[in-house]
Amino acid sequence: MIFGTLPSGQDVERVELSSGALRAAVLTYGAIIQSLEVGGRDVVLGLDTLEDYRTRSRYFGAVVGRYGNRIAGGRFTLDGVEHRLPVNNGPNSLHGGVEGFDRKVWTITGRDAASVTLELVSPDGDQGYPGTLTASVTYTLEGAAGGGALRIDYAMETDAPTVVNLTNHSYFNLAGGGDVLGHVVSIDAGHYLPVDADKIPTGEVAPVKGTVFDFTEPHAVGERFEGAYDHCFVLDGGMRVVEPGGGLTMDVTTTEPGVQFYAGGMLDGEATPYGPFAGLCLETQHFPDSPNQPQFPSTVLRPGERRTSTTTYAFRT
Repeated sequence: MIFGTLPSGQDVERVELSSGALRAAVLTYGAIIQSLEVGGRDVVLGLDTLEDYRTRSRYFGAVVGRYGNRIAGGRFTLDGVEHRLPVNNGPNSLHGGVEGFDRKVWTITGRDAASVTLELVSPDGDQGYPGTLTASVTYTLEGAAGGGALRIDYAMETDAPTVVNLTNHSYFNLAGGGDVLGHVVSIDAGHYLPVDADKIPTGEVAPVKGTVFDFTEPHAVGERFEGAYDHCFVLDGGMRVVEPGGGLTMDVTTTEPGVQFYAGGMLDGEATPYGPFAGLCLETQHFPDSPNQPQFPSTVLRPGERRTSTTTYAFRT
């Protein structure tokens, strides 16, 4: 069905998926997960209209790229050539720039009752990035007794060397409303990436032990640090979120080396329909600013390579 029409005249489609007790709605604009229902409870933050997504969104449910997270100074050097990117987050480039993948209309290349595949071709020079990149994302619902899972599969190819770091920016609220400060989070990560005042990694890979970033044992989001998390964790395993009041648990597994845990503290309730801590993000990804920090896992993609990654959000009551 047609969800809306952009000022350019391009239509945006809305695809409904279902499997067992799971229901989801996906938009071709930004490859956005607009809703994800588990047993009738919508557990992601979504917006009602295309205009809201164009003007009031903070990447709600979108695939962000070409580079999710921050690149310092809006520049990086690849094979001896400097590339400059739009800066849209203080002095840095965030989530692919001013017109990132979250603002593009993706093309549906496959679908069935429980799955949809969307593709985007990003031309050479798009937001300053080199190479023509072809990216696809497949959302698959896998229903099961007492819950089920959302599986996200990414694939990327390029015709020239580039950097790429795709992730989904869904905000989860397992209660279906209120704030997430009482949600209990576990992250199997012995290290995290400290950041400077502009939220760029300092280059250190620091142990979490003895810090407010230690989620190797469960802690409520609001228990420490006033819930002001927006940091990348170096994963040793998976993640878990428990909503004590409603008894819903979400387990997250990924092939990516890191996760950006963002607790939604910068949502303001004015520029967006949601207030602070209305949802939390577990953005599975490579590390922020990797193109400028060679000690981090590489995000360089070269012609002839096909990079894939998978993240699964599994729910149970």
